[in-house]
Amino acid sequence: MNTGAPWPPPETAAARVLEMQTKLHRWAGEDEDRRFDDVFNLVYDSSFLAVAWVRVKGNTGGRSAGVDGNTASAIEAGPGADAFLGALRADLKAGTFRPLPVRERMIPKPGTRKHRRLGIPTVRDRVVQAALKLVLEPIFEQGFEPCSYGFRPFRRAQDAIAEIQYLATRSYEWVLEADIEACFDSIDHAALMDRVRRRIADRRVLALVKAFLKAGILTETGEREQTITGTPQGGILSPLLANIALTVLDEQFAADWDGVMSTVMRRRIRRRKGLGTWRLVRYADDFVVVVAGTRANAEALQAVVADRLAPMGLRLSAAKTSVVHIDEGFEFLGWRIQRKRKRGTNQVYVYTYPSKKAVMAIKAKVRALTERTSQPNLRVLLLRVNAALRGWANYFKHGVSKRTFSYLDSFAWRRVTRWLRKRHLGLNWTAIRRRFRHGWDIADGGITLFKPSTVAVTRYRYRGSKIPTPWTLATSTTAQLVESRMQ
Repeated sequence: MNTGAPWPPPETAAARVLEMQTKLHRWAGEDEDRRFDDVFNLVYDSSFLAVAWVRVKGNTGGRSAGVDGNTASAIEAGPGADAFLGALRADLKAGTFRPLPVRERMIPKPGTRKHRRLGIPTVRDRVVQAALKLVLEPIFEQGFEPCSYGFRPFRRAQDAIAEIQYLATRSYEWVLEADIEACFDSIDHAALMDRVRRRIADRRVLALVKAFLKAGILTETGEREQTITGTPQGGILSPLLANIALTVLDEQFAADWDGVMSTVMRRRIRRRKGLGTWRLVRYADDFVVVVAGTRANAEALQAVVADRLAPMGLRLSAAKTSVVHIDEGFEFLGWRIQRKRKRGTNQVYVYTYPSKKAVMAIKAKVRALTERTSQPNLRVLLLRVNAALRGWANYFKHGVSKRTFSYLDSFAWRRVTRWLRKRHLGLNWTAIRRRFRHGWDIADGGITLFKPSTVAVTRYRYRGSKIPTPWTLATSTTAQLVESRMQ
């Protein structure tokens, strides 16, 4: 690509980036041993930087400032995006770009008194990370296993839940629930870089990745901490690097499945011998191993997982790792997954429904939004409560959620009416009902309180290994256009 070209319009830049990504993805698939040795020029390419800027600016985190105090809106109001990107591009080309430490922010963990560390990079660093991800992602995606679903394009948590449900209905009844202790903070840099080098030979790209890993943290007390291990949570590049690190786990289970468990007959023979068969389902650092066999088969896998994670500097949390039967049920990604007898029949089915923890979390959020002084007026309150309820309902609509949705209807209604009565102390209940209620609905300024029960509950289609990528989809679309023009 011509790196000396002027800044392209957003649509043109996006098309150019997609075209180049499609090529990188195809080349990575044609030769599994290929190492890319000249891709740094793409990181500072005008199209890649322009697309990276749009993504950083449009992200919610774009409103947060790093250690330099700059936000995306402040940059647009000051020097402007073109001047900002021009200076950034010049530093990258000259090799003088150096990432700054991330700003520490401690985020409370839901339901506990513990906190997790969130690192907020500067806008400048975020743009470079986004450009770097645009280059690296299509290359590494080619080698990622289908069992991984987190932070990957066109893949979502519902795919992981659907696979667990699919396997659990096919004799995979034992579940190894595993939790990696402080995954993002513990990944060994040397081991991670070895995995990046398997695909990337460009020393400038490798140096840039390493620079972000070693950038350090500016704590809330103003102290500078070195980052000896881990990928700071909050960075755009961190999820991709974590997925690269955790391929050590994916590759082990994929090798088992493609080897001694590669056919239906082989799996049957293993189960007859009491050896069992298993599958891994992973969403970022959350994963389960479902086992067709015995409890002993599932327990033995815990040592296998621990051995595979150890070279990456990772270890399992003893307190949060256990083996359960599907009839006992377990929680994963906010869902409760359990096999039960269908009411009124002797048939058993694997059900998925919102976990109690997830319900408590959305209730706590609605409570916080409906505190007496939390919102300036009813319209703003409705907008914020509606956004929280709508997002939660859309996530859980592919399960047995109708009763929970109806419960949240009444809970949210009670909280909003309670807010109205506390906020308008001079009005009696009749006046409040006349002013803010339309029938049983609460509305203001054309905004009506959202009812989760109006969200249709539908079954999620299990897609297995047929999930496309943006680049395979782009290739098929292009082929269809060419074919249509030839006819």
